[in-house]
Amino acid sequence: MRHLVSALGFSVALAGCAIQADAPRASSHDPLTTQISADSLRGHLSFLSSDMLEGRGTPSRGVDLAGEYIAAQFRRAGLEAAGDDGYYQTANWQYAKRGEKDIAITVTAGGKTIEVPLGGASANFVDPVTLKNTPAVFMQWQAALDDKGAADGKVLVVPAAAIPGAAGVLQSKLQSKPALIVMIDRERRHGRTQGGWLIDPSQPVAKNGPPVVLLHAADVAGTLEQGGASVAARVAAPSVSPVKLRNVIGVLRGSDPQLKDTYVMLSAHYDHLGIRDGEIFNGANDDGSGTVSVIEIAAAMAAQKERPRRSIAFVALFGEELGLLGSRYYAKNPVFPLKDTVMNLNLEQLGRTDDSEGPQVASATMTGFDYSTVGTTMQRAAERTGIRFWKHPTNSDRYFARSDNQALADAGVPAHTLAVAFGFPDYHGKDDTWDKIDYDNMARVNRMIAVALRDIANDTTKPAWTEVPNAAKYREAARALHAAP
Repeated sequence: MRHLVSALGFSVALAGCAIQADAPRASSHDPLTTQISADSLRGHLSFLSSDMLEGRGTPSRGVDLAGEYIAAQFRRAGLEAAGDDGYYQTANWQYAKRGEKDIAITVTAGGKTIEVPLGGASANFVDPVTLKNTPAVFMQWQAALDDKGAADGKVLVVPAAAIPGAAGVLQSKLQSKPALIVMIDRERRHGRTQGGWLIDPSQPVAKNGPPVVLLHAADVAGTLEQGGASVAARVAAPSVSPVKLRNVIGVLRGSDPQLKDTYVMLSAHYDHLGIRDGEIFNGANDDGSGTVSVIEIAAAMAAQKERPRRSIAFVALFGEELGLLGSRYYAKNPVFPLKDTVMNLNLEQLGRTDDSEGPQVASATMTGFDYSTVGTTMQRAAERTGIRFWKHPTNSDRYFARSDNQALADAGVPAHTLAVAFGFPDYHGKDDTWDKIDYDNMARVNRMIAVALRDIANDTTKPAWTEVPNAAKYREAARALHAAP
């Protein structure tokens, strides 16, 4: 549902139309925007999404190399290191892993027994499981959530949902009590890069519900979907080892004595899917494009003679593809106080203009478009830099919780994700490569972002959540954040 918000100083016209606002055109000689280069973006991205980095899976040597590259670029720009280890904010977690032979599953139906092949299933829980032949029941996602007992004591089989942390969502919302959940995941949307998963040792081991096995074998999945099957399973305990995960953080200190201890945050996630079935998933647009945009905008702003009044934090986040891990870690362990963080703009998928719904040239959109007054400033910057800034009639709201802005929004900080394309042909595919990026267009969008970021950093009035119904819980979170001592 769309809402007209007069307090924002703009009106939403028809679905899919840009917001109109009166603002002067920016000079082509603005020293900030002239610092942003398509060639520079191409150079950064051709490295970060190269095969050498092996898809930047979490954890991996490739994602560690990416983090070091980002830190080097922050260092080159002259940003102040803001982590516990130079530019790194370190999360000391654990990595649990099972070998292919640690999972054995057989499915019996119609008098025939099928074994899941080695590597055809993965399981991201710690305790071992042994299950003798047990009836299986197949349900669609919503039917499984609505079920009040038909799956009790059985193996619940469901299709995978295309959302981060789908298994946890299902476990936490189930009303029934199955012995095991088998999630059919033919496309390996939820498979881990090397068959393992991450554990945050600061959090108690969650007993969310029945264990979940991800099933990738298409023939076995088809048998389970037809119904009338039984399942036997043996899942051994995993091996567990320590691992370091890193957010990369640099800060451009503000110039105003009263405002320099308040922060505007620009972020993007630098991980991707890694290697799957022997193929490298380079993740050039998702989200190499957002990462190199953070690098480029940071360098452009740091090169200016006049610093913005507020400080600007530039943050590259780990583990978004595994469930917004880096941003959630930051929200729980903020480097800069959240009550002093006036806004977070997160960048995703800025490089591809071949949107699945049609070309998006000189165009940008934002999640939670009218949830806060950030949209007002973004629109003015868009007008001054020749960009169409618009609200997608459905995806603006639908995707608000699907990227790293969500963690800060939950804490009460006005936070949004800006994108050029919500969907594109190679999304989460092996062909999302750097040669398909429209670098000239990405540079134009970067210039709009840089102008908006500078405007917010120089404005004595902080962004705020609006009165639209979908922003209600974030307004409440903001009240609690600023009421805290």
